[in-house]
Amino acid sequence: MTSEVVKLPVMEAFYTLQGEGYHAGKAAYFIRLGGCDVGCVWCDVKESWDASLHPQFSIEEIVKEAQKYAGRMAVITGGEPLMYNLQALTQALKQAGFQTNIETSGVYEMSGEWDWVCFSPKKFKEPHPSIYAQANELKVIIYNKSDFAFAEKYAKVVNENCMLLLQPEWGKQSQMLPLMIDYVKENPKWKVSLQTHKFMDIP
Repeated sequence: MTSEVVKLPVMEAFYTLQGEGYHAGKAAYFIRLGGCDVGCVWCDVKESWDASLHPQFSIEEIVKEAQKYAGRMAVITGGEPLMYNLQALTQALKQAGFQTNIETSGVYEMSGEWDWVCFSPKKFKEPHPSIYAQANELKVIIYNKSDFAFAEKYAKVVNENCMLLLQPEWGKQSQMLPLMIDYVKENPKWKVSLQTHKFMDIP
């Protein structure tokens, strides 16, 4: 992870509704940073992986663009956003009146000032332990049956106030959702999360 960053590679930034997890349905400005070395086989934004393909923007430029919209919830995602030190970006967003949320696999050390941390661990790379105490939401993607055991592994290490969510991988939803419903009925500490933005056909 770099120290203080002056510019960040931004694959895309857009204003929409948060589609997943605890904040689903809320207006949100998404900042998708380029660069990821986790390598999820089912990733739906593989074009984000190579940071060199995406233009670099200053913190000031990123925040100025975010301020054009009415919503004041900024979601930093990727790629894997914690590849970069996000202290300067989150500080600037907070000074501009934004709630700062992150969606991360947690494989890099935590940085930044966050109002909400969505931790979505992946089998392809082990998380950095610094994520566990700060996670507000554990969101595990269910791609096959073994992912339930994977979810329980991380439920044991996150903090006691962390929300526990199971989310079907979009392409496997018809197979996995019935299993998830049964699982949550048997293990009610979990909740089901759906990608509502895909049902609504919005970014």
